[in-house]
Amino acid sequence: MTSVKVNHKFIYDAVKGDIVKGAYPAGALLPTELTLARQYSVSRPTIAKVYNQLQSEGYVTKKKGTGTVVNYNAAPSTRTFGLLLPGSGESEIFSVINDRILRRSESDGFDCLWEGATASDANIRAELIEGCCEDYIRKRVDGIFFSPLERIPEADRINRNICDRIAAAGIPLVLIDRDIVRFPQRSRFDLVCLDNFNAGCLMASHLIAQGCERIYFFSRPDSAYSVDLRLAGVRHTVQESGLAFDTSHVFCGNPEDPGFVRRMPIVPYKTGIVCANDSTAAALMYTLTDEGVGVSTDVVIAAFDNMKYSMHLKRALTSLRQPCEEIADISIELMLRRVRTPEAIAVTVNLTGEIIVRESSRFI
Repeated sequence: MTSVKVNHKFIYDAVKGDIVKGAYPAGALLPTELTLARQYSVSRPTIAKVYNQLQSEGYVTKKKGTGTVVNYNAAPSTRTFGLLLPGSGESEIFSVINDRILRRSESDGFDCLWEGATASDANIRAELIEGCCEDYIRKRVDGIFFSPLERIPEADRINRNICDRIAAAGIPLVLIDRDIVRFPQRSRFDLVCLDNFNAGCLMASHLIAQGCERIYFFSRPDSAYSVDLRLAGVRHTVQESGLAFDTSHVFCGNPEDPGFVRRMPIVPYKTGIVCANDSTAAALMYTLTDEGVGVSTDVVIAAFDNMKYSMHLKRALTSLRQPCEEIADISIELMLRRVRTPEAIAVTVNLTGEIIVRESSRFI
């Protein structure tokens, strides 16, 4: 076994390295000469020689009665964060979130890796996302922002596998928009999202205020767990209003399938439908129209996300706008907190949205 020779140069290199890396920030005191001499089992004059050299090079100042004070300001290292988020084609909210994180990276001095993680199609994203995750781990990024997959049967397995691999690599992880487990369970990761339960409550209250006495909730199969919370909010509000709401009021299927859509009993001027998102609502509105059901006459419809096209449908769609820029900002804040304090408890931040009322939720 080869032993390392501890001499003046060895100690000088070690202390200087710690200063340059920021282990001793500017204004901090170095260990006393006696303390360091004991640590390295050398004489005190040897440490004095090290500190004198560091002082002559401007790294420290020896102050009588105070100690040896660090002068050197370590250059802040540029952090790199990986993004595992959908593209704008899956939902426009991620276009805003992505753009906001990019702008913040320029102003706040961190880098982002995007690669193929922002694919819009869920199936394509599923194929790419695990490879992107491995690449981020291999590159030892400082943190990863992840919006779990939805709309594919294998989403749960893939999401949990990705989170487990990131955690095993010791890389901070912040979830955006949805968790990887079903409510009321909670994963061990930080999460920033819309307050989906509150959003469901708001939307149900709005339709009830329009005179609806029968409320349905419509979603597609394999939707994100956030949809469950929207449904829970709708159910709670409808039942609290004294109206019926049970499993017969919940429809999970293809909004473009006329046979499935016909399963919803429509009471003209009394029926409201809350859709899980705008894309579901847009498809459902076309199917209902083809089936002779009038939107804003027989039924009113509302949804979530406030996609740009929602205002250009035949009946402009009432939708809940998500606070996307705030979601991005708080996600960054939580990531920096997680980088600084890896052992901190997981935080969930639920943000309030705003209903944008349009024609589809008004009876005429």
